[in-house]
Amino acid sequence: MTASATFAADAAFLLTEQHRDPVAGQGRVPERLPVAGEIAVLPHASEFFAEAVLAGGGAIGELSSATRGLVWLSEQRAEELTEILQAHPGIGWVQLPWAGVDGFAAVLARYADGSGPLFTSAKGAYSEPVAEHAVALAHAVLREFAPKARVAQWAPVRTGLSLYGRHVVIVGAGGIATEIIRLLQPYRVRITVVRRTASPMPGADRTVTTDSLHEVLPSAEVLILAAAATDETRALIGAAELALLAPTTALVNIARGALIDQDAVAEALREKRLLGAGLDVTTPEPLPAEHALWSQPRCLITSHSADTPEMTAPLLARRITENVRAFLGDSRFVGIVDPAAGY
Repeated sequence: MTASATFAADAAFLLTEQHRDPVAGQGRVPERLPVAGEIAVLPHASEFFAEAVLAGGGAIGELSSATRGLVWLSEQRAEELTEILQAHPGIGWVQLPWAGVDGFAAVLARYADGSGPLFTSAKGAYSEPVAEHAVALAHAVLREFAPKARVAQWAPVRTGLSLYGRHVVIVGAGGIATEIIRLLQPYRVRITVVRRTASPMPGADRTVTTDSLHEVLPSAEVLILAAAATDETRALIGAAELALLAPTTALVNIARGALIDQDAVAEALREKRLLGAGLDVTTPEPLPAEHALWSQPRCLITSHSADTPEMTAPLLARRITENVRAFLGDSRFVGIVDPAAGY
């Protein structure tokens, strides 16, 4: 979930331990194991990520009939990935660069029947920086940073809301949601998680299924979207859902722009039916300059920068190393993608 759809080809990143991957070491064995062999790093050369492959014991080679594994670093060139997989059916494992894989939807759809390679993503790896950004946006909206920063004069009245003790509704139950819950603990908030199943979420006060979303929205004081972008979650928050929110609710989206009806959000902000919106993601990206959201003083848009290449590159490198070890014999892959489900 980065601003760029392609990782830089050179090793311009500092491999630090600033962030950890919360799901590292929690891999699982897929139903069908890929055959180990040479690994190609495409669609461009990258010494940085090649070193990550070597750190896992992998052998790097040019794309050929001997290629069995593929580290793919570009979302913009997803169509090219499809062509490569069709031309090289011996490739049994593909590592994708992002946590969200909706940019590869067309590629995954070809293998929804379980055929083709094992796909893994960076799912969970970027949880810390993205969750940090989500909480920062929640603070910013509640404290009214956006409208205050846009007015070139001293505010006549002190305004703003505190995060302490609020009811936070989080849509999604993946690694990012888990980390958001952890970061919110000092604020003594009440947390409701909305997910596909009602299985309890550690740290949450309540867990409900998606069909109960309308039930929990009226009491939400902060609504954070952290779910995968799928056909089921498209426009999950639209005019009907926004109408259920209190006018003092803060909306935060660090998932994908497709989860919300942006025109409906702009209208809710214009009519003051929403305290504010903190959006790191939009549809499309970049959001056109003429879009109504840019003109809403209570909308803070951070241009898909919840995680930067400097933050994600070391995390992706460690994910690559771990999955290369799985590919070569450990068999416990992290971030396995279900092509049928799309995430």
